[in-house]
Amino acid sequence: MIISTLADGITRTVDAVTDTVTAPFSDTVIRLGVTGLSRAGKTVFITSLVANLLDRGRMPQFQAAASGRITTAYLQPQPDDTIPRFDYENHLAALTATAPHWPEGTRRVSELRLSLRVQPTGLLGGLQGPRTVHLDIVDYPGEWLLDLGLMDKDFASWSAEVLARSAGRPKSDVFDVALSEIDPSQGFEEPQAQALAAAFTEHLQAAREAGYSDCSPGRFLLPGDLEGSPVLTFAPLPPVDKPARKSLWREFERRFESYKRNVVRPFFRDHFAKLDRQIVLVDVLGAIHAGPPAVEDLRRAMADILSAFRPGRNDFLTRLFQGRRIDKILFAATKADHLHHEQHPQLTAIVEAMLREAKDRADFSGAQTQAMSIAALRTTTEDMRNHQGRDLGVVRGQLLGTDKQAAFYPGALPSDPAHLLGPARSGAADWLDADYEVMRFAPARLTLKPGDGPPHIRLDKAAQFLLGDKL
Repeated sequence: MIISTLADGITRTVDAVTDTVTAPFSDTVIRLGVTGLSRAGKTVFITSLVANLLDRGRMPQFQAAASGRITTAYLQPQPDDTIPRFDYENHLAALTATAPHWPEGTRRVSELRLSLRVQPTGLLGGLQGPRTVHLDIVDYPGEWLLDLGLMDKDFASWSAEVLARSAGRPKSDVFDVALSEIDPSQGFEEPQAQALAAAFTEHLQAAREAGYSDCSPGRFLLPGDLEGSPVLTFAPLPPVDKPARKSLWREFERRFESYKRNVVRPFFRDHFAKLDRQIVLVDVLGAIHAGPPAVEDLRRAMADILSAFRPGRNDFLTRLFQGRRIDKILFAATKADHLHHEQHPQLTAIVEAMLREAKDRADFSGAQTQAMSIAALRTTTEDMRNHQGRDLGVVRGQLLGTDKQAAFYPGALPSDPAHLLGPARSGAADWLDADYEVMRFAPARLTLKPGDGPPHIRLDKAAQFLLGDKL
């Protein structure tokens, strides 16, 4: 194991040095990681971003596009032949069809390369020809992202955390019953382990459906070709004093360590360690609707996830001696089109406050961070309605699964984020003085002019922060 770890480290160092030495003599490459938990909108974000970089008519705040420095953009095969290609064309077809529908969410790692021809600026810009900048977008399931928080935990501490937070969550009683029927200090039996792992997985799936964020291990929810394998057949257990070598507790501890070594660590090494920029998509509105426990769970989950990042300045010497580091991180609250624009500042303030600890850590490491509210695809229009003598900003759109149009007011978000985060941290079960609703809208039917990408909210501003300095 030690030799394997050392070999992995040497390989990563050689790769980093090779990339660093050759970069000044080749085209610029930006590797953008798109991160977010389930239903945060990763697939729609990537599809709309690429469409709006190919047709840049709706990107006025993306300076390279607005100034005409980007002369052309085109898709080409990504450099890694072993990673599936992000299915951009079919996802875009789903969103722009006569009867548009949401594309299927992310279920595996995928990648897409978009190449931009950029005319240099400055005193010598007119004497130089255009250069090529490659944008490699890496997409992966949000469920797998949760596993990064496991890397620095042992089985005992992970078990204690999971058992403590599972109380009161959906289907926790089913898992509790299964747990009460076993003695973790006794000998290991595979059928017993499978039954316990199945009850734990059922609990995780129910918690995710109820709006909770931290439902790790992520591969229990999206197992892929690992389904049924021993590396996914374990569950948290209560502590055992000096467990025997062949006990259930020892075997589950071994499988937990195998999961980190054979599933989590390769995922981190092969994908996270190669990123330059990161966008973290957060469904804050969905968590608020689910209640204070879901908000606090989202805050803790994002803090754990971001602690696994390697933020910092990605300059030449840093990359030469330490490998790549993420030098820009954008925290984006998605589905801003579900709110009237008057409430967008409150939504941004909430995501800033929710991620304050992680943001401060990244800032201290030298990375640039920013928070904003976005909608990668705008599905609603805005309107004002008078209600009991008061004008309310509402949004209007087609309800998902119907042909009905509805005007929707989700409730007023507080101007002070502490009014939400305080009750969440203190363990409140419900919001005492407010009621927040979330409506699920279908994608609106689009009629695009030549040169225009899909409508959005601040996608151009997000692109400027993430890519502008490289163009």
